Amino acid sequence: MAVVTPASQTWPEGILPLVAILRGIRPEEVLDVAAALHEAGIGAIEVPLNSPSPLESIARLVARFGDRCLCGAGTVLSPADVDAVHATGGRLIVTPNTVPAVIERAATLGMTVMPGFATATEAFAALGAGAGMLKLFPAASYGPGHLKALREVLPRDVAVFAVGGVGAANLAPWRQAGCAGLGVGGDLYRAGHPAGEVHRRALALVAAWRASQ
Repeated sequence: MAVVTPASQTWPEGILPLVAILRGIRPEEVLDVAAALHEAGIGAIEVPLNSPSPLESIARLVARFGDRCLCGAGTVLSPADVDAVHATGGRLIVTPNTVPAVIERAATLGMTVMPGFATATEAFAALGAGAGMLKLFPAASYGPGHLKALREVLPRDVAVFAVGGVGAANLAPWRQAGCAGLGVGGDLYRAGHPAGEVHRRALALVAAWRASQ
C-alpha cells in the first residue's frame, strides 16, 4: 500500500519554496521586515530560537501574517521547543539536525517540519520519524554534487531544501541537482538590516529563483 504524506508535511500551495531566516531579529522590527519579504513574494518566515525574544516575534508574525505566510521557528532542538512554538500559533519547525523526537512531536501537532540532515542515514531517519521534506545543512559544505547523489536514493516526492551558503548568486547549480527550495539567511537579513534593504534583497532572490525554473 502506498504511503500518503500528510498535508502538513508537504510544501503549501501558493507559497514559493523560499524560507527567509531572520536570525537575530527583534520583536519590534519583525513586522516591518516580514512586510518587506511578503511584498517581494516570500511567504515563509523562520525566526531562529537563538534570536532575541523569538517566541514574541513569532507570535507577532502569526497575528499579522499567519493567514498569508507560513511562520515559525528555526534552530529548534527539543520537543519542548516545538510545544513553545506551537503555543504561539507558529506552524513551521526547522531544525539544524536530525532528532526523531522533535520531528515526531511537530508532525503529531500538525506542524510543517523541515529537519536538517547531511547523510542518507540521517535523511531516512528523518523520514521515518514523520518528516515529508528535508533541509540539507550546511549546504555549502557539501555542494550540489552531494545533493544530486542523495536524490538518486531519496523518494521522488520528498522535497529537499538547500540551506547554508546558498542564495540568489549561486542557486542555479543547486536547482540542477534537484533542490526543491532554499532557506536563506544572511543574503536576505542580518541583524539590524532595515526593511528597505531586505525588500531589495528579497526581490533579487525571488527573481533568481523564478529564472532558474
